[in-house]
Amino acid sequence: MNYYRIKNGDTLSGIAQKFNTTLDELQKLNAGYLNDLRVGMDIVVPKNKEQYFNVYTIEAGDSLYGIARKYNINPQLLASLNGLNMEDYIYPNQELLIPKSGYSYYITAEGDTIDTVANMFKTNKGKVLEENPTIYLLKDQVLVNKR
Repeated sequence: MNYYRIKNGDTLSGIAQKFNTTLDELQKLNAGYLNDLRVGMDIVVPKNKEQYFNVYTIEAGDSLYGIARKYNINPQLLASLNGLNMEDYIYPNQELLIPKSGYSYYITAEGDTIDTVANMFKTNKGKVLEENPTIYLLKDQVLVNKR
């Protein structure tokens, strides 16, 4: 998580939009502490969601396949990015991370190294490390690369 210092003229909806999240998510992250917003106050905001992902709130009748088709992304990638299996149920009001265009995404596998990830992205190690400040190379970590 990151912190954001409230500036003059800030609104919760404006902050939510800036960090590509929802008012509900801001309230959850700040344990309902946001009823008395003041300039200079620090609040918790989501980390990296604002850069690499959009947030989609599931509606009744949605499916992973339908959402993936709507955003022109691979359904398996959508499921993996959200810690789901393709067979898992999704529920109305549940939020999914939707990858933004202009980036490549990779879910790490056992045995990956920075070199193998850099080769997969067709870039160098420095660029991989720049785009992904925290790399553990454990199975199922999401790594990104700007195209």
